[in-house]
Amino acid sequence: MAVKAYAPASIGNVSVGFDLLGAALSPVDGSPLGDFVTVEDHDEQFVLECTGSFAGKLPSDYRKNIVYDAYVDFCEELSRKGGKPKKLKMTLEKCLPIGSGLGSSACSIVAALAALNEFHDRPFSQNEIMMLMGREEGKISGSVHFDNVAPCYLGGIQLMVDERGIISREVPSFDSWYWVSCYPGICVSTAEARKILPDSYDRHTCIDFGRQLGVFIHASFSGDEELACTVLRDVLAEPYRRSLIPGFDSAREAVGGLGAAAMGISGSGPSIFVVAKELKEATAIEKWLKDNFIQNSNGFCHICKIDRQGTTVKFI
Repeated sequence: MAVKAYAPASIGNVSVGFDLLGAALSPVDGSPLGDFVTVEDHDEQFVLECTGSFAGKLPSDYRKNIVYDAYVDFCEELSRKGGKPKKLKMTLEKCLPIGSGLGSSACSIVAALAALNEFHDRPFSQNEIMMLMGREEGKISGSVHFDNVAPCYLGGIQLMVDERGIISREVPSFDSWYWVSCYPGICVSTAEARKILPDSYDRHTCIDFGRQLGVFIHASFSGDEELACTVLRDVLAEPYRRSLIPGFDSAREAVGGLGAAAMGISGSGPSIFVVAKELKEATAIEKWLKDNFIQNSNGFCHICKIDRQGTTVKFI
């Protein structure tokens, strides 16, 4: 028996919702933008193989791989439930670069745990497996937050709730929006990107953050595209993190002239996202970013829509 899971890339924060908002991405050309994990029967208790475009960036010692950590925690939780881990082989197809701002670690963790859960006949509920995903993600970023995990697993744009046992709730997205996602080819550590932020913010900034997030959620539910675009700004992280991303200011100016409705840093960067309402505009923005923002051969750019499906698991 074998199962294969695919977990899509995601945008953390989505500018307006620091640690509270996340969006899953799906390229319009149908190409995958995420990680795959296959789990299959094996004679040994555990085997991990890594393939894919960015497998060479992973630790050579499998015990330092986050997929192994996910496996160990899964087995521990399964044993607590009275279950018995099966002998298996896991294959991680690493298609997202590490430190890209596209939820790379969340992709590997979510795909691994979703595949393991299915392979063991779903011993964990959706909420239980998500809590385990969030705990694993916290080991990488330094704190537990779900703004990549939730959209990666559930799809759509997710608002973090963290009340009454509810992790997140989906926020309506605009069908007409194209999300141009561009990774420049360099890495920014999530931990380092958090260090650059101030320890506290003034009252005006806090009020502005709350107002913009509230207005964006209202606009999303009421279908007011113009209002949603107007407040899609980051007052907490972007003023500090923009200095970590070469060419950020030039890109903002250029895409504005090409019809962009909004632009922001994807997660902690260095990837950025640009919202466009027309495919023609999105295509022009994609071309400019490929020609001017990407720093090396590792970089890439995709025109995306919101991935409403999230993680998929199938038997193969």
